[in-house]
Amino acid sequence: MLEKEEQFGKVSICIVSHNEGKIKEIQAVLNDFNIKLKKCNVEKIEIQDNDIDKIAIFAALNAYQIIKEPLLVDDSALYIRSLNNFPGAYTSFVFQTIGIKGILKLMEGVNDRYAIFKTSLVYVDEKGYKLFNGIVEGNIAFEPRGNQGFGFDPIFIPLNSNKTFSEMDIEEKNKYSHRSMATYKFAKWITSKSELQV
Repeated sequence: MLEKEEQFGKVSICIVSHNEGKIKEIQAVLNDFNIKLKKCNVEKIEIQDNDIDKIAIFAALNAYQIIKEPLLVDDSALYIRSLNNFPGAYTSFVFQTIGIKGILKLMEGVNDRYAIFKTSLVYVDEKGYKLFNGIVEGNIAFEPRGNQGFGFDPIFIPLNSNKTFSEMDIEEKNKYSHRSMATYKFAKWITSKSELQV
């Protein structure tokens, strides 16, 4: 069961992440549903797989076995069409190794800039797990722009915008982002359960 924090009047859910940017973006959506995130004191264990749904589910179930309380795990990936959907499930590793400059180098002279960002958000409690996905289409910029966000945000331009994610504040980014879509689906589902209404 989710724990009610009486002093806040909010439902509290643990999140397995050290990425402050992710936590802030997810919390911004959950604020409208009276749900408060708290950091889990557990490491996110990631398996090697091409499917980020499987990676997120494994990490969430593993974390739940350790802390035994309701929690969320987010795993996100960037798929670039002209690079055969690279980096995909290896997005975080690719960012840490070749980074934005490396991706732009691979795309020199490439006119097809189409890409998608996908989030797999997994919730686990004593009843099992539930998966929520969010996908946003966009294009890869020719150069980094903006100083907000994290990861590949400086080169991802969502469709129907001329700004990169890094040129947007959290509120604006959440109007487009894969992460906010998945979080919104989760929030609607969790608050529709009668015992969790606040």
